[in-house]
Amino acid sequence: MVVGEVAVETDVVVIGGGPGGYAAAIRLGQLGKSVVLIEKDQLGGVCLNRGCIPSKALIHTAEQFHGLTHFRKMGIRLPEEEATIDLGTWQTWKEGIVSQLNQGIAQLCKENGVTVVTGHAAFLSEDRIGVETGGDFETYKFKEAIIATGSRPFIPPFLEVDGEYILDSTSALALVQIPERLAIIGGGYIGVELGMAYAKMGSQVTIIELADRILPQVSGHLVREVERKAKKLGITIKSSTRVEKASIEEREVHLHLTSELQGGEILSSDKALVTIGRVPNTQGIGLDRAGITTDEKGYIAVDSKCRTQVPHIYAIGDVTPGSALAHRASKQGIVAAEVIGGLPSAIDSPHVPYVIFSDPQIAGVGYTREEAQLQGHEVKVGTFPFRANGRALATNETEGFAEVVVDAQTHVLLGLHVVGADASNLIGEGVLALEMAARVEDIALTMHPHPTLTEGWLEAAEAALGHAIHIVNKGKANTTD
Repeated sequence: MVVGEVAVETDVVVIGGGPGGYAAAIRLGQLGKSVVLIEKDQLGGVCLNRGCIPSKALIHTAEQFHGLTHFRKMGIRLPEEEATIDLGTWQTWKEGIVSQLNQGIAQLCKENGVTVVTGHAAFLSEDRIGVETGGDFETYKFKEAIIATGSRPFIPPFLEVDGEYILDSTSALALVQIPERLAIIGGGYIGVELGMAYAKMGSQVTIIELADRILPQVSGHLVREVERKAKKLGITIKSSTRVEKASIEEREVHLHLTSELQGGEILSSDKALVTIGRVPNTQGIGLDRAGITTDEKGYIAVDSKCRTQVPHIYAIGDVTPGSALAHRASKQGIVAAEVIGGLPSAIDSPHVPYVIFSDPQIAGVGYTREEAQLQGHEVKVGTFPFRANGRALATNETEGFAEVVVDAQTHVLLGLHVVGADASNLIGEGVLALEMAARVEDIALTMHPHPTLTEGWLEAAEAALGHAIHIVNKGKANTTD
């Protein structure tokens, strides 16, 4: 790549307009910095355009459709046999949501003085970056830079995504017809979320997972409700199973599987979705010319201020080691911006919440019981089932429970986990509790509104103390059972 004339000199260049990059750019604008935000595709990145938002729109649609099966018990009579889903119309609705959010980000960038450039960026040196845009090439000189290029799906060499038979998460969200048979390679959160959504819309779904169960990254007792619901939905789960190769014959996908239980077998489906994992987008952006190295997996090491080994270049989000979550990227982006702006900011909290939009949802923050014990804590746990919650019963959402993990000596909360309806919103209280270093009594003494699912936290905290009101307290107070 040839270094051209410097077209623009700016305080900061941000490479990547996803949830980390645009948050960093907007915060820098607020702090009075001149900012160039370079995005090769659309503002919002994968999360907004091809990931978080579209997938949750699909999951919500599937839930509404599947919910028709529960109406009869509530006295609602509908011609259920006539209900259908038109994915073409859904695509239009989904694109409207994405477009609205895209426009919102663009407007926020404009109002905060951020210059948005569309093109592919690569470092030319430690203080210059080149951008290929529409056949032109421009060079930007910067004082500081933030790398926020995100990640992409990992596709094994023997699987070639064609968007018709072999899908990745992006093409799975672009379908206009519901596949009759859908095989999902990978039982992590993306595979489970999309698999359950398509099963609710009528697909015959098979999930193939190399580990001994789906959602292997989550504590087993939190996954059991999801496994039970998957069975009810008719989903076949092939755990401890490896995909050796794939072929397309007579408009079918044939997956060659091996497992100790079944030996070798061939699974036929109309489409196969690959959701094995993601890899960082750190290739092809000239990191070596900027003096930045990556580890063997392609990640860029950073300190608590999101600085790389080159002090005036920062990295945030999926290109850094740790959980690939949009809210983590956004937080890192704001921290990097504030450090550049001279503020005393840092990533100083280990409390990164996670949410899985399965059915029921799973969300958590902090330690599980097992993790807390491994850290040397004497632990007690309080649990409250949703089937004893009035709001859950009234809305026919009784699967799951709220759980608090507590240090038995200090009563400091170590972790909060929830399985059930609206877990994605309920976990916010847990994150705040850990950030405030709350004790279990702080939740137990806080008046929670009735009737709501948030009462689950109140009852779980009281259960840990041995005096829950709406369940029988087993054993003596303050036991771990």
